[in-house]
Amino acid sequence: MSEPAGETLSNLLREERRFPPPPELAAAANATAADYERADADSQAFWAAAAARLDWAQPWEQVLDWSGAPFARWFIGGRLNAAYNCLDRHVAAGHGDRVAFHWEGEPGDTRTITYAELTQEVCRAANALQALGVHSGDRVAIYMPMIPETVVAMLACARIGAPHTVVFGGFSAEALRGRILDCDAHVVITSDGGHRRGKPSALKPAVDEAVRECPEVRSVLVVRRTGQEVEWTDGRDVWWHDLVAEQPAEHEAEAFDSEHPLYIMYTSGTTARPKGILHTTGGYLTQVAWTHWAVFDVKPERDVFWTAADIGWVTGHSYIVYGPLANGVTSVLYEGTPDTPHKGRWWELVEKYRATILYCAPTAIRTFMKWGAEFPDRFDLSSLRLLGSVGEPINPEAWIWYRQNIGGDRCPVVDTWWQTETGAQLISPLPGVSTCKPGSALRPLPGVHADVVDDSGKPVPNGSGGYLVLTDPWPAMLRTIWGDEKRYVDTYWSRFSGMYFAGDGAKKDDDGDIWLLGRVDDVMNVSGHRISTTEVESALVSHPLVAEAAVVGATDPTTGQGVVAFVILRGDAEQAGTAGADEVATELRAHVAKEIGPIARPRQILVVTELPKTRSGKIMRRLLRDVAENRRLGDVTTLTDSSVMDEIRDRLPSAGSAGEEG
Repeated sequence: MSEPAGETLSNLLREERRFPPPPELAAAANATAADYERADADSQAFWAAAAARLDWAQPWEQVLDWSGAPFARWFIGGRLNAAYNCLDRHVAAGHGDRVAFHWEGEPGDTRTITYAELTQEVCRAANALQALGVHSGDRVAIYMPMIPETVVAMLACARIGAPHTVVFGGFSAEALRGRILDCDAHVVITSDGGHRRGKPSALKPAVDEAVRECPEVRSVLVVRRTGQEVEWTDGRDVWWHDLVAEQPAEHEAEAFDSEHPLYIMYTSGTTARPKGILHTTGGYLTQVAWTHWAVFDVKPERDVFWTAADIGWVTGHSYIVYGPLANGVTSVLYEGTPDTPHKGRWWELVEKYRATILYCAPTAIRTFMKWGAEFPDRFDLSSLRLLGSVGEPINPEAWIWYRQNIGGDRCPVVDTWWQTETGAQLISPLPGVSTCKPGSALRPLPGVHADVVDDSGKPVPNGSGGYLVLTDPWPAMLRTIWGDEKRYVDTYWSRFSGMYFAGDGAKKDDDGDIWLLGRVDDVMNVSGHRISTTEVESALVSHPLVAEAAVVGATDPTTGQGVVAFVILRGDAEQAGTAGADEVATELRAHVAKEIGPIARPRQILVVTELPKTRSGKIMRRLLRDVAENRRLGDVTTLTDSSVMDEIRDRLPSAGSAGEEG
């Protein structure tokens, strides 16, 4: 039975703090309120103007063809080259000496790469791929650390029209093999390894294991990064420095159709078969370039932009590689972890490179909260003028901590919502226009049509929660799931007629602004109330003792589900130990009840030192549900540290009575 309209999700938390844009930023902002007006009047004309910021070898004849919905075609008839737009045109405009990347290796080795140098290296790599027999349309798998050659490899593929699939370097050989087979890649680009947490981490052995069952892979191109010993298969394996260095530094970029495949990115799913998200060229590049320019208010002649993510994820594709380079911006590229060799590493890099814009995940921000403000306080962060958040809903208190301790209480914080599937940011403040609310992505960007609907697909009123949907196509949208159009339709377009369902819950506040509530799979049903884990987590993090929290629903004989919370204490509280776990749990349960109501009071609270996270920083609530319900643990192979789960289970008996209803 469907629920009444407006009651899909309980709307519990309230946030009253407001932060208008700084006057000096607003006065010179790239994007203005007029962009909303233009897009509302004619969204196709708006996107046509955004596309005109790129160089097209052949102009398009039609902006959008939606006649085959839900299969979209954007900028029909237009032809362009993504690598040319990211490189050659900036050199031709006289900006070849501008730095494209300040690269910093985890051990402290560095490289400064200009647009002219990056262009030459991409041309050499494009010639090398063609020498290996790669043609337009052939797929190339890339399994690399965060080094400049990873960017070069992606752009070399784009230059010759070979769709790339970048597989995150933390994935297993089995995951890599599945992706190679699914997209039928014949060439793999990798390295001997990368540096992680102070020591070399091998990559080539995983490739060797993966391609044993990929008979169609004819070449493995290997970058020497760490100098580790690697197994070598003559006739298949080729050193990057041997092949690429001998190639000419000139290569004519061929223009491809706007709908030519640019890359395939695989998302983790619940089924055995990987899900390959296909992004094409013209629409994708248009939207990532415009959103990067507008949301981050980038000024190429003076900004130093840092997306602190891995290139193996869509954030790295869109806002390390294609967006910043299309806009001719200088970026920071960092190989390592935030705490190697010390917990101030990121802030040391901000100071060193005078970074002006930082874009990172709430998980990282909450980790920094846990470590304490003394680490960023040791460094000069005055160069920063704008902060961004990506990857999951950000708790209001984490938003405030980020603004105050990293942004000096002067930098706007743009909380962005988008997905692998959407390709580019869809919901976000515009820093020169929006009055920000801590924890809210506010409203759809110009040219984007999103809404929050109830179970029957009807828009919910302000003040209510529901399902986040997109009601019209957008340029950077996925075109299909590679090799499985039915799965594409069933996964994204079948829940609500004519609407893309993102899988996320959201609420509208009294102003109609959007607050993300996480995956609908993470919604708890407590005594008939559907409560988002995000809101309970935000209430917990608002307590001065708590740095991070993860909440799950566990089966309860009385209420259907009970709220079980796992919390990490802030630095000072953590040093005091967990001897007072019962007292902490009691205090936090009362705090949640006060913040959002007794219905959300956790049944149980466990104080832990770490949460189960993937290498991308996502909390694996599925495993926490296993613990909360005393089930056998599911697959832990994607965790950064699987021993975390052993520690959490060890704490379960001692904390079992903490905060139990009596």
